[in-house]
Amino acid sequence: MSSPNEPSVPEPPRPGSAAREANGAARGSPAGRIVQSTVSAIVLVLTCILVPVSVLTVWVHDVVLDTDRYVATMAPLAKNEAVQDAAVHRATEAVAVRVDARAVTDDVADWLESQGLPPRAADAVRGLAPQVDSAIDGAVTKVATRFVESDQFADVWTGANRVGHAAVVHALTGQGRGAVGVSDGTITLNIGTLVEQIKEALVNAGLSPASKIPEVDKQMVLFHSEELGKIRNAARLLDVLGIWLPVFTVLLGAGGVLLARHRRRALAWTALGAAFACLVVAIGLVVGRRYYLDHLPAQVQSPAAAAAIFDTIVRFLRVSLRTTIALGVVVALGAYLIGPGRLPQAVRAGSDRTADSAAVWADRHRIRTGRAGTWVETNRRWVTLGAMLVVVLVFALWNHPTVLTILLLVLILLGLLALIALFAASGRVNGGRETGTGAGAAADRPTGPPPPGG
Repeated sequence: MSSPNEPSVPEPPRPGSAAREANGAARGSPAGRIVQSTVSAIVLVLTCILVPVSVLTVWVHDVVLDTDRYVATMAPLAKNEAVQDAAVHRATEAVAVRVDARAVTDDVADWLESQGLPPRAADAVRGLAPQVDSAIDGAVTKVATRFVESDQFADVWTGANRVGHAAVVHALTGQGRGAVGVSDGTITLNIGTLVEQIKEALVNAGLSPASKIPEVDKQMVLFHSEELGKIRNAARLLDVLGIWLPVFTVLLGAGGVLLARHRRRALAWTALGAAFACLVVAIGLVVGRRYYLDHLPAQVQSPAAAAAIFDTIVRFLRVSLRTTIALGVVVALGAYLIGPGRLPQAVRAGSDRTADSAAVWADRHRIRTGRAGTWVETNRRWVTLGAMLVVVLVFALWNHPTVLTILLLVLILLGLLALIALFAASGRVNGGRETGTGAGAAADRPTGPPPPGG
């Protein structure tokens, strides 16, 4: 036993304690916290920027570069009135039945003069040339309109788009051949098949000169932009990134949230930031559409058809942007409702009270969950997390989700959470009955008058 005057011997440090203290000091130091917060903020801002870029990537891969989806996207345009009018106009120009009405009327007038027709009457016959031309043009337009409004045109339109899809893909890499061509920033659809069908219909209708129309290779403009070169470069980049960019964006965002000191708050702000970024892109798409339609070149004969084609091609992109905005708002709202604020606490407390009341009512009517309810009550946090992960997995595997998809999954998640709350409340009731306390004991107490002599 040492005397009070002897110096005390320091206790040797425990193994590993020094390293733990050093790591804790490093994590708790102001400089470490600043670095961690800065890195997290940078990563989350980058995530918000990459979210709309990922949406563009999915659009390029699933619409522009997928033949079946591209054809399905373009198919309804065959019934669009503006596109039909443009097709009639372009096909009529392509057919271009060139009956020399002046020569025909001159020959008829000369023959009639040789048969004794007065010169004034012969001149009147020669003056019929414009009416003959107009009658021929009217016949061509009528036949073309009848064909374009039929199911045959829908088949021709769909077939041309399917055959030409490879050329659209090549168009975005700087090349283009076949039914769809690219030249000087213009993407066109070859309507030669349509012209041949109209020629045949004209011959069958009795307009025999139509059989002498030479082979034509006429184009219908689908899209024109002086910035097509830049669009090609962007599409090529998105093609290289492929489907991995969305996965990378999700992982990047998850890493940024895990690095954040306040993870729930970081998740909410990241979700709102991604939604805002998609909103900016959606607004830019509206502005770009207006600018494009206000600056249509002479190659585009029908502004209405150009608007219909533009809207059809970007329809999936618009839906995806709206879906992402809705998802961001839902995630931010969910992150808020699990927080410590007064309103979230009041909502959760009210839900638990409702579940408890329902469980007590069920117990009085001998509706009980038994051990399942007790297990859910004991492992409620993990069960809730599992339900949320299942819903997230379903959303991730959903093929092209929409805003309605998100609403449906939210309703399903709310139903699962309500079911978990009911099972947990039933477990509490069962536990209270076994211990003779709480709501379970109250549920077992008789509600009628006491027996005589009690």
